[in-house]
Amino acid sequence: MFTGLIEDIGTLDGLERHGRSASLRVRTGLPVTEIAIGDSVAVNGACLTVEAKHGQVLQCHCLEETLSRTNLGTCTRGAHLNLERAALVGGRLGGHFVTGHVDCCVKVLFAGHRGEDYALTVSVPPEHRPCVVPKGSVTLNGVSLTVAELDDASLTVFLIPHTGAATNLTELTPGAPVNLETDILGKYVVQSLRLNQSPGEITMEKLAENGFL
Repeated sequence: MFTGLIEDIGTLDGLERHGRSASLRVRTGLPVTEIAIGDSVAVNGACLTVEAKHGQVLQCHCLEETLSRTNLGTCTRGAHLNLERAALVGGRLGGHFVTGHVDCCVKVLFAGHRGEDYALTVSVPPEHRPCVVPKGSVTLNGVSLTVAELDDASLTVFLIPHTGAATNLTELTPGAPVNLETDILGKYVVQSLRLNQSPGEITMEKLAENGFL
């Protein structure tokens, strides 16, 4: 489990394919001596297990599922990757509950300033739209963010200067792939409605009628 608060911007040291899976190596400024083999690290929001350490380089295995659902398989050597170690029980939860299980890779539709604010708009696939609500939490490349604007096919978040400086989000340009994880609490709500309500599409009206909004 993670919080969506990025600890370090790592650099991709290499991605070696092994059939449909791969070994990913990321160079980090994190205290590697405090990271044990078998620990979980979120890389661009994807939960990976540390299999080996080479100085300041962490090596992790990427399953076919991981490569198909995230942007890690398309990253090239030198790419900047958001890193976060697993949350400590009893620690402060500054972001929200992030599982590190990326739902899908979406496209950036807009990235840039709107007035004095920096905005990022990304597409939202129809199957994941019910789990996104205005002012709710969403994770992009592992970063916990608040949904500022939402329509049927996209969402917009705004980045404070610290988030822009401490993550790779301001490097994104229109058309770039970004990892999306919707709120785990929203997923349970939608699943509950689907199991207990008559068949049909989950709508904002249904969520409101059942006390979720």
